[in-house]
Amino acid sequence: MKFSHSLTALLVVASLFGCASSSKPGANVTLTATRQNSGQIGNVTLADWGKETGFSFFISGAPNGASLPLRLYTFVNKGSCAQPGPVAYAMNDKVNTERQPVRGWAFSRSAPVPLSTLLAGEYYVVVRTAATDGNVDIFCGDIRQ
Repeated sequence: MKFSHSLTALLVVASLFGCASSSKPGANVTLTATRQNSGQIGNVTLADWGKETGFSFFISGAPNGASLPLRLYTFVNKGSCAQPGPVAYAMNDKVNTERQPVRGWAFSRSAPVPLSTLLAGEYYVVVRTAATDGNVDIFCGDIRQ
């Protein structure tokens, strides 16, 4: 599959997740692959669930050698991808992912914080592999207004 087709599929799936999650406005965050996962693309749609924020992730892949089923950990941290800070919210009550027919992985999480708080502050999202796969950050995305 060509890169442009993968990107198009990613955007379609991400927009569907956003539409299905909430009738309130949300936000999209582009996930940038780290050097441990170069060549991959990702997106997360944030949905306003009142006192919580829903996160719908879609990623094109994980590092070679990652064990299946793919287990990923997600965090909302203070700061930015360029200037990392401490973990603000760990979203790891469920770590399984689901393989998608459009060549990628989808998973969802939630954080006990209103979307408006995340958009007003300096936060970023991190996707990390399981300890058995090296416990490395594979995606990062700044949450911006």
